[in-house]
Amino acid sequence: MKIAFYGSSLVSSYWNGAATYYRGLLRDLAARGHEITFYEPDAFERQQHRDMDAPVWARSVVYDATPEALTAVLAEARQADVVVKASGVGVFDTELLQGIIAHAAPHALRIFWDVDAAATLDEMRGVADHPLRAALRDLDLVFTYGGGDPVITAYQGFGARRCVPIYNALDPATHHPVAPDPRFAADLAFLGNRLPDREARVDEYFMKAAAALPERAFLIGGNGWQWRDDLPGNVRHLGHVGTNDHNAFNCTPLAVLNVARDSMANIGFSPATRVFEAAGAAACLITDAWEGIELFLTPDEEVLVARDGQDVAEHVRTLTPERARAVGQAALARVLKEHTYTLRGAQVDAILREELAQPEARSAAA
Repeated sequence: MKIAFYGSSLVSSYWNGAATYYRGLLRDLAARGHEITFYEPDAFERQQHRDMDAPVWARSVVYDATPEALTAVLAEARQADVVVKASGVGVFDTELLQGIIAHAAPHALRIFWDVDAAATLDEMRGVADHPLRAALRDLDLVFTYGGGDPVITAYQGFGARRCVPIYNALDPATHHPVAPDPRFAADLAFLGNRLPDREARVDEYFMKAAAALPERAFLIGGNGWQWRDDLPGNVRHLGHVGTNDHNAFNCTPLAVLNVARDSMANIGFSPATRVFEAAGAAACLITDAWEGIELFLTPDEEVLVARDGQDVAEHVRTLTPERARAVGQAALARVLKEHTYTLRGAQVDAILREELAQPEARSAAA
């Protein structure tokens, strides 16, 4: 089937953490015979910071961030069997959402794919005339990349016909163990952009741990941290780390840290892409505590869980290289067995085929 996907970016991970998720899932769907076109705006300097060429498994369309270009790419939606609007495009989000509904062919599935469901739901609770509220009645499906039952219940409460979490996962072709790289040498490393809804948690789990262990080396990668003038003296800042370097970033330090955004930590069941990237590289992962982590990795065996910065510092202080290797290898085995994009792609493929096979059910629900 033909899939028209309107998202933030497929070819750039610059200020775009969803890129790895899109690539892993859409590559698998293409391997299952789907014809995919990914539409992304030329915005936020993403095209100047590409970290992959246009893929052979999807048609990549980059359009100018203008109303005229938007109209042109939305007109192509009519040619598709499945039309997807992802959250967080950053420009024309409302127009894209309304546009896929207006331009989709009568037989086509119309899907909203939420890569930040917890934040989206918070917005809808606070804004009575939020455009997604009105659009839900005209959408066939909502996919989210996390959230579990709390997100499903919330979306259905807002009127979604069907909501299905499609969790982040691992693409072992792109994320896997590699040799250590001295650029990323540290006792603990954290990779993530500086974001308003995560900064306080990074201060607690990373900066506080670094301050408690002044004799240990800490490394932070991601955009925005260069404007902080209060980093502890044992914290080294790298700036943006492209996806081609993620494996080395994960494989080199003694351990790597995951810190969830506020909304995702609060709702739980929302493992970030970084969790699976680190596990796929057989890294020893320390994560902040959030509900549902045990569904993906077993605490103390496949991941180390911290309730606060003091816990992080204690994990780092007591962690030996042998213990770190054991945790990393256990995590790698778990994600290869249960959390790959091959498995997630099979899930999405089955749902799409099921929904397209029963148009009467969709019409009745509408």
